[in-house]
Amino acid sequence: MEDITISRKANKKKISELAKLFDIHDDEIIPYGNYQAKVDLKILKRLENAPDGKLILVSAITPTPAGEGKSTTAIGLVDSLNKIGKKCVGALREPSLGPVFGVKGGAAGGGHAQVAPMEDLNLHFTGDFHAITTANNLISAVIDNHLYYGNKLNINPNKIVWRRCIDLNDRALRKIEIGLNSKKETKRYDYFNITAASEVMAMLCLATSVDDLKSRLDNTLVAYTYENMPIYIKDLGITGALLVILKDAIKPNLIQTLENNLMIIHGGPFANIAHGCNSILATKLALKLSDYVVTEAGFGADLGAEKFLDIKCQEAKLNPNLVVIVATLRALKYHGGAQDLNVKNLDALSKGIENLEKHLEIISLSKVKSVIALNKFPNDHDDEIEYLKKWAKEKGFPIALSEVYEKGSEGGIALAEEVLKNLDDSKYEPIYNLQDTLLEKIDKIAYNVYGATSVVFAPGIKEQLIDIDKKYPNFYVCVAKTPNSLTDNPKIIGRPKDFSITIKEVRIATGCKFVICLTGKIMTMPGLNEKPLALQIGLDENYEIYGLM
Repeated sequence: MEDITISRKANKKKISELAKLFDIHDDEIIPYGNYQAKVDLKILKRLENAPDGKLILVSAITPTPAGEGKSTTAIGLVDSLNKIGKKCVGALREPSLGPVFGVKGGAAGGGHAQVAPMEDLNLHFTGDFHAITTANNLISAVIDNHLYYGNKLNINPNKIVWRRCIDLNDRALRKIEIGLNSKKETKRYDYFNITAASEVMAMLCLATSVDDLKSRLDNTLVAYTYENMPIYIKDLGITGALLVILKDAIKPNLIQTLENNLMIIHGGPFANIAHGCNSILATKLALKLSDYVVTEAGFGADLGAEKFLDIKCQEAKLNPNLVVIVATLRALKYHGGAQDLNVKNLDALSKGIENLEKHLEIISLSKVKSVIALNKFPNDHDDEIEYLKKWAKEKGFPIALSEVYEKGSEGGIALAEEVLKNLDDSKYEPIYNLQDTLLEKIDKIAYNVYGATSVVFAPGIKEQLIDIDKKYPNFYVCVAKTPNSLTDNPKIIGRPKDFSITIKEVRIATGCKFVICLTGKIMTMPGLNEKPLALQIGLDENYEIYGLM
């Protein structure tokens, strides 16, 4: 049965009724129809003295075409913890329309572990992405308008670092020429990011209040003058207008699982160009509303979890209590070089397990405990399951089967119990300290997290980083790297050794307080595949959506 069909068959509760069960007052909820809503930020003031729940991060091995089921596992774990009598809320990112209409599909989970209504979530939801796109592009419009009317700020058109964005995969917009309509306009090249890669998105997800967002916007670098002096959004005089556009987008969203458990879904920064986590506001709200919070970071532990631990947790002063690493037998065999993932292959499994072990080691760098969630497929071989269980036991890694896709909460009880057994209140340690230099931070990520043996810098990049350190001390490092490999080459799978990481470009995101280091052939505007999912999505005669994944 298709995910969309399973979702439609669910008996959903009105979101206002569900909110009451978690002590959300009527005057704190802003309904968007019957089944989704926003929460007024005043709730955080009311709950500021309430104790925080335990924070559980769901991460995964290096992604493969076989799929890992990270979001499905996270949603299923929320249901399973509630099933065994624990008060648990989920906190996840919002989907981007780029993947929805591209190759990856939506991000509502799958099977019997989904959030509902999945159509609304995967499409326009409560309009957050549209607001972020509009705010981002207002900045660009005002910059070009400023050039048109005399350029009093003396902006150098060749040193405008702010990019336009759109919430679609469109490779034709990676580099464009603008200002061609009249002689008075300034002709220049411009570039588009996908909205999930916009700095506005990352800022919104890192902001702890409206005032904090205002400060971040004010101090966001957009261009340089002819004298190479920085120009910030506050110099353009539009911070107030941007806040008006974002006034609702900053409020977290409520939705529910198929089993009527509360999910807070807010923000959607990419995990390569940005930090890949839902908003700090959503996570902090979830921690106040429940005893256990399940959240997720994009891609594998080398990207999303590293940025969750080094950027989000340091910035928000969060202390994670456990990390769940999701793996499948199919994905592990893929990393072991298997050609046919349906055939039993213990040799490929043994080789692929090295990738899982590396991701577990990455989490241990921060002194946080891990549990392996083996996301079971119906055609998995019992011999391979037992092989992985035996390996985990010998290595001392807790492991549990997860069958939430097929069985809902019942299929995740073993995982929920293993999670509760391994929760740890110890203080976590970030992989780098903010006081480290940018070069030291890059080294710690490249050598300790990825396992590289050297870091190569394109000409001038080292000097640029040293200069940034002087001007913007104590910034985070956000490495933009392929999610498909521990290296910066997406074709190198498994657990590679003796490889280098090449930093080819550096961008400053002053509103986010991080430096983006681009490696390999990373793109901030994806393209569509030859046969995108957009070709199979449509409306039937009953005005119902079909083909949405």
